[in-house]
Amino acid sequence: MKIDTTLKKTFGFKKFRPHQKEIISQLLEGRDVFASLPTGGGKSICYQLPALHMEGITIVLSPLVALMKDQVDGARESGIEAYCLNSSLSAADSSHVYRALENNQVKLLYISPERFAIDEFIETLKRFKVDFVAVDEAHCVSEWGHDFRPDYLSLSRIREHFPGAVIAAFTATATLKVQEDIISLLKLNNPYTVRASFNRQELYYRIVPKNGANKQISDFICKHKNQSGIVYRLSRADVEKTASYLSGKGIRALPYHAGLPTKTREKNQDLFNRDEVDVVVATIAFGMGIDKSNIRYVIHGDLPKSIEGYYQETGRAGRDGMKSECLLLYSGGDISKIHFFIDKIRDEKEKKRASRNLNNMASLASVNVCRRKQILEYFDEDHEGNCGSCDICNGEAEQVDGTEDAQKILSAIIRTNQVFGIAHIIDIVRGADTEKIRKFGHNEIKTWGVGKEKSKSWWRSIINELIGQKHIFQDRDHYNSLKINSSGAEILYGRSPFVVLMKKETKQEEKLSFREVDYNENLFARLKEIRTELAREKGLPPYIVFSDKTLKEMSSLKPDDETAMLRVSGVGERKMEQYGYFFLKEIRIFLGYK
Repeated sequence: MKIDTTLKKTFGFKKFRPHQKEIISQLLEGRDVFASLPTGGGKSICYQLPALHMEGITIVLSPLVALMKDQVDGARESGIEAYCLNSSLSAADSSHVYRALENNQVKLLYISPERFAIDEFIETLKRFKVDFVAVDEAHCVSEWGHDFRPDYLSLSRIREHFPGAVIAAFTATATLKVQEDIISLLKLNNPYTVRASFNRQELYYRIVPKNGANKQISDFICKHKNQSGIVYRLSRADVEKTASYLSGKGIRALPYHAGLPTKTREKNQDLFNRDEVDVVVATIAFGMGIDKSNIRYVIHGDLPKSIEGYYQETGRAGRDGMKSECLLLYSGGDISKIHFFIDKIRDEKEKKRASRNLNNMASLASVNVCRRKQILEYFDEDHEGNCGSCDICNGEAEQVDGTEDAQKILSAIIRTNQVFGIAHIIDIVRGADTEKIRKFGHNEIKTWGVGKEKSKSWWRSIINELIGQKHIFQDRDHYNSLKINSSGAEILYGRSPFVVLMKKETKQEEKLSFREVDYNENLFARLKEIRTELAREKGLPPYIVFSDKTLKEMSSLKPDDETAMLRVSGVGERKMEQYGYFFLKEIRIFLGYK
């Protein structure tokens, strides 16, 4: 059977995504592969489809224990004999998998790197014919990757344990340095190398000054009712506060962080996967185990620690290829918070790397250059800018001359000997009458009250920009007092201008009302209800039955028989057999058939 036929019959897709066909063809010819594909680029088909054309077993090594069951369920829904072995399985469930192996009933076996490190387990695997080993999230192998995991180092022995197997490494985020590391550590033999574009064209990037984060987050979500989204916060305390705030606004939101009991975390993730809550508020501990295809937005309430982390986290939106939004709320104060954690790192090499990553991220947030261009250039990919899908290119942010206001702040810092923090400096500029100001006589200095006509939030945004552009910094060793850098002195004495990006008041939602296909929204809503019922009966996340994209295509094409239904992208023969009747029935009712 040709791979094109397998793609349609098993997975329901008419054509391969970029690079998939070439990768699969090379694997079936027995050649190792390194593939850097963006999130949503269709990695899973690159190992699931060839598994069906190989005589023996395909092993998928993945750190995503929380995701394995969904991946196995998804594969089995497409008719693939898939199983997993990890720490979440009971003894009885593990025995069932081993019996399936003994009976040659396994084509695809997901296992964790921790289990692969156990010699006894490897000896058991050697009893079976292993034709193909796929390493997912392969950047975890490299100490230069953003999510290095020591357990992955055991994977350097794949070639030794299974010399006859073809090996493939897949990642969604890897610089050229990390790519070299992966190929070397996994001992890939003259691999066919694919480095797809990191450009997630379906994602819209927006970065705005933080000014009351919880309200900004809530306002954004209220404009995206009944859509799934993830909100990232830096600390567990902020996760809890934001989740509570959103719930108080009537938004179906739940927290997720390492401090919660395991069962609570699992339950919250499960409710999100099953569309029973709309929003998960989380630390970066959340997301690696998420394969949910219909996440329409990702919000960062704080500055991420690195561009790689930001790219990975925003990449959880729009996995179905439909337009999605990424909002980052940025404050210069976030830099000090992250530096607090960086200062605790004992390894000097690791500390320097963390500081470099943070500087790159702060530059992305504060520099007036196309967001997409900056992200892609970090991954060694050229982009001309003017992407049309970020706030900079769409003119949402305008350059404002903030030189005079910056000088007022800088003067207040200098006149108080650079020993006070943000709040006090703002009080001075606004002419506040506080006990602290009277105590130090700061109501007598020339700068007191020079900015009383403007709000605290305005002056905080000016200070945040001065920090972000590295004209001033917070001295963490002296109570976060503000200090002036040499470039700040240039602004103070009128030798350099200070330009700040400010958000324009525009009707952004109208501009961003993306429509991939012209579909009937009422029919789409009815098909979603049927999908939810079927998924609940089978104990599956709804997206495993059919993706939103598939349902929207049904709502556009309105197929009224099996032949027409099989033309819908995402409807394969197995799913047609299991679910086609229910969706066809609803479509025929909608069309008025008797």
